[in-house]
Amino acid sequence: MREKELRLALVCYGGISLAVYMHGITKEIWRLARASQAHHAGAPSDGSSQDIYRRLIETISDECGIELRVLVDILAGASAGGINAIFLADAISTGHSLDPLTELWLDKADVDSLLDPAVHPVSRFAKAAAVPIAWALTGRSGTVDETVEPEHREEVRAKLANFVRARWFAPPFAGPGFTGLILDALEAMAKGPRGPSLLPHYQPLDLFVTVTDFHGHPERLRLNSPAEIAETEHRLILSFRDRGGEIRGLADAAELAFAARATASFPGAFPPFRVGELDTVLKARARAWPGRDRFLKRALPRHAAIGEADAAVLIDGSVLANAPFRPAIDALKSRPARREVDRRFVYIDPKPGGRSVRLTGSDDAAVPGFFTTIFGALSDIPREQPIRDNLDAIEERSARIRRLRHIVEAMRPEVEAAIERAFGATLLLGRPTPRRLAAWRSKAQTIASREVGYAYAAYGHLKLASVVDDIAAHILRLGGGGSRQRHETIKHAIWRVVEETGLASDEAMTASGARTDVIDFFRRFDLIYRTRRLRLLARRLGRLDEQPDAPRPAIEAARQTIYDLIGRYRAPVETDGEEDLSIFQAAAQQPREILAALAERLDLKQRDDEADERIAELLAAFPKAERRSLILTYLGFPFYDIATLPLLQGEGLDEFDPVKVDRISPDDATAIREGGAEATLKGIQFNSFGAFFSRAYRENDYLWGRLHGADRLIDIVVSTLPEGVHLPPGRVATLKREAFRAIIAEEKERLTAIPVLFEQLEREVGGETAAAASAS
Repeated sequence: MREKELRLALVCYGGISLAVYMHGITKEIWRLARASQAHHAGAPSDGSSQDIYRRLIETISDECGIELRVLVDILAGASAGGINAIFLADAISTGHSLDPLTELWLDKADVDSLLDPAVHPVSRFAKAAAVPIAWALTGRSGTVDETVEPEHREEVRAKLANFVRARWFAPPFAGPGFTGLILDALEAMAKGPRGPSLLPHYQPLDLFVTVTDFHGHPERLRLNSPAEIAETEHRLILSFRDRGGEIRGLADAAELAFAARATASFPGAFPPFRVGELDTVLKARARAWPGRDRFLKRALPRHAAIGEADAAVLIDGSVLANAPFRPAIDALKSRPARREVDRRFVYIDPKPGGRSVRLTGSDDAAVPGFFTTIFGALSDIPREQPIRDNLDAIEERSARIRRLRHIVEAMRPEVEAAIERAFGATLLLGRPTPRRLAAWRSKAQTIASREVGYAYAAYGHLKLASVVDDIAAHILRLGGGGSRQRHETIKHAIWRVVEETGLASDEAMTASGARTDVIDFFRRFDLIYRTRRLRLLARRLGRLDEQPDAPRPAIEAARQTIYDLIGRYRAPVETDGEEDLSIFQAAAQQPREILAALAERLDLKQRDDEADERIAELLAAFPKAERRSLILTYLGFPFYDIATLPLLQGEGLDEFDPVKVDRISPDDATAIREGGAEATLKGIQFNSFGAFFSRAYRENDYLWGRLHGADRLIDIVVSTLPEGVHLPPGRVATLKREAFRAIIAEEKERLTAIPVLFEQLEREVGGETAAAASAS
């Protein structure tokens, strides 16, 4: 059975009230991850669409011989997408259920709940004058009678009247009230049913939420002349990480609420967010916030450094970064890979090709007016920038991986021949002891450096630069974090030490190899070299696992050992901030002392000894042929590293596979109904505020979110099959139809405001529309 992991990196766009639609989609992603976890754990499913996803995974196993696991391990979001990314990440990390959120979305994501209770009604004259302003939200002229279905007009009229009574020139929605709703949602999840984490213990989870710093903070840039300038940076990325292990969790609920409230502070609708608002809400609830100062120092390093974290003014993350691909791409570095990986970037765009906010009618050919031009330049255009640059970055990375795979495979015969010449073919068939393995490693490194000749000097200097970068990152993290400027300051301080000691001189690394003091520096600090070597061994295990007669118990045990060793190598630099690490805060002033402290903390000699012992044990468990292959790979690593590190440019690529990109949107999910958002969603009305004005609209969009999510997720799972491998004819269409019916049946009793939609869906899922889509 061929093992494969489908890993989803999820990017969630902003969408204002279309957050309810995205909740439906993320709920299906959660159910798919739960179905995979339950299948491999032999646990029962909980019904509905989860049963269908599990049946799909079982069908792929039975019919195609592929044991597929589905993981969601990277999430990034902005605005409404940021909120959904936070809730989904918490559910995946902790095993909390997303089900308690649904009622909160349906009941509380309403204009009457969100309106600021402190607003004062204005005069009758002002109310009348405000009506055209309210209708500007629709992006077109008209009346309620012309734009809202008859059965919902009374509800929308009443809520629209409350909306326009809000005081002028002040956000109509309450900031503290919104913060309270977010905390309620997180508490409801914490109190609800809880299962196991949806990630294996070795797999980290990364969450990124974009925020806009309204006033901005200075970032220093180095130039030729002048030597340094300052620019104002407004983009902020709040990052959270569950590093894995037995105890899972991203952060305290107060910190997740901070991120959710800040990223969704839509300009004009919600007041800007300040940390004092969260403090007030927490105090009213008599709820503590452990680690508050530590979090603010990490989340707002520039503000915290000058003691003004409480004064930071944060607004909607989608203003400058509505499609936060970049942090998700960066998170691909150093991801563990236990088996073949099919990495997907999946982005949710609830309104593709359409602007969330439009201040005029839909005539794009018309010359924009004065205010339209101003607001478009300040908000619409930055918010709606295409993602081409991000997709280009993903493709560039994938192309580099393809080249590296080709290089490694092409080199393998010559590398193995060189190792056998140096050690003897018969010697490698023995069972290496830890002491012998350490001696072999040292000898292989020497041979590799000599055989590559002049290429070694270039490799050595690049390796030195990557190690210095890594050291600076470790010191920054251990010292409590900080800005990019602080990272650069630390790196320059480390380079001063390196240059003063002559490690970077031309004579330090030549065609004959590295000088003794350089080798000692690498032995003390080159953590990433060790992890690259272990991951190459893990990839070789994956290739052995594809053989029909592979010794799978030994392979699985070896995987566990390798990833445990990687974790032990990295443990000294992955701190949760509880220790007193103040010594690392003075790196710029005392770089030599800090380097000594870091070397002591890493203690790589002791970790190397442990690794040699455990690798010798795992090798002894393999038959001779497989043991020889693994030893050749392990000892041959210096040859591969010298050839590939320049292509990697210091980056550690652990998922040694290209990345593919998939989209989930109303335009892509056409198995039930075509026509995109216009034909399915109600929240697109009122400039994407529509779902705030009607529970029926929220129910409609939530249900379509689940249906569209199921439609596209089944497509994405099926697309993991290798070229030429297919499910039996009609199987995908049948599974989709069963998923749709399961969702409709589950939600029919809960969603009581949309009986007409249920009647339509029951006809379409079982009628000609569904049959035609299935045939295609």
